Amino acid sequence: MKAIKLSEPWNVACVEMDKPVPGENEALIRIVTAGICGSDIGAFRGTNGLVSYPRVIGHELAGVVEAIPEDNAKGIKVGDRVVVDPYIYCKNCYPCSIGRTNCCTDLRVLGVHVDGGMAEYFTHPADLLVKVPEGMTWEEAAMAEPLTISLHGIHRGGFKKDEYCAIIGAGPIGLVAGMIAQAYGGQAILMDLVQERLDFAKSLGIAHVINSGKEDAAERIREITGGSMAQQVMECSGANGAIRATLDYVSNAGRITLTGWPKKETSIPTDLITKKEMDIRGARTSAGEFEEALELIKSKRVDMNKILTKVISLEEVPETIIDIEKNPGDYMKVVVRVSPEQ
Repeated sequence: MKAIKLSEPWNVACVEMDKPVPGENEALIRIVTAGICGSDIGAFRGTNGLVSYPRVIGHELAGVVEAIPEDNAKGIKVGDRVVVDPYIYCKNCYPCSIGRTNCCTDLRVLGVHVDGGMAEYFTHPADLLVKVPEGMTWEEAAMAEPLTISLHGIHRGGFKKDEYCAIIGAGPIGLVAGMIAQAYGGQAILMDLVQERLDFAKSLGIAHVINSGKEDAAERIREITGGSMAQQVMECSGANGAIRATLDYVSNAGRITLTGWPKKETSIPTDLITKKEMDIRGARTSAGEFEEALELIKSKRVDMNKILTKVISLEEVPETIIDIEKNPGDYMKVVVRVSPEQ
């Protein structure tokens, strides 16, 4: 079979590999579509310290089940259309015991710690597959995983109807978080340094956008919220300055969720945390949120097609990854059509 493999940083190729054989409690999936993620670009650059090499990339996956144990917990059958939950957890540690499987002390992420599924065939634990609703396109199915990341950040912040959610970073995760906040009856305030991304956000229907390089973002949030500031702030950029600024943007008794991954630690004034009595929460990957994400896509309450830049073939992936690395502003979301639909 063909697969997309990083032999080392800056070296990506479409290679021939042996077709995998499912092990105990595993399913064999014919991959139909796969998304290219920002973390794949980080793996290509060698800037993601969690990635080991050589590594087959790909964790945003949708396909058709070709083999699966008949007694699998979700009742999935051969021929079913599924998406892959790419976060393999141990089931035994404390976080797993309380349902926080994304915080597993031995978490293995596809394309990072173990080989991913940007390939013609892939094997995966049968209980980490989710059925795709009827009527959903393969491209939409491949975009369910990034939606779960945004959804998890919104959930970790305890977002409620009629609240303001200030989001830093107008990349795919921030844009989708804004669409989710508005789908759930709130108002999104999206911040970025790149005006083109903010213009794109406005075209998606995001209520408020702020160019934080040209405007006083805290003052604009104060104006938009009538002085209360944002009940939830979601940081999606990973920039240290942006992380520090979340404390200024959040309301008294508000919540901050940190989804971006900074390269170094951030110095913050803890007295302000105490004064506002804010909650600061990490938000890593997702946990049990695929069904909700698929329903949001199916209902078009969050239209993921609006952030789809292009669809490419498996053979086009290496050159596309190289171009995304060079020209990130030209891309929002790219989906790979791995095999034809049957």
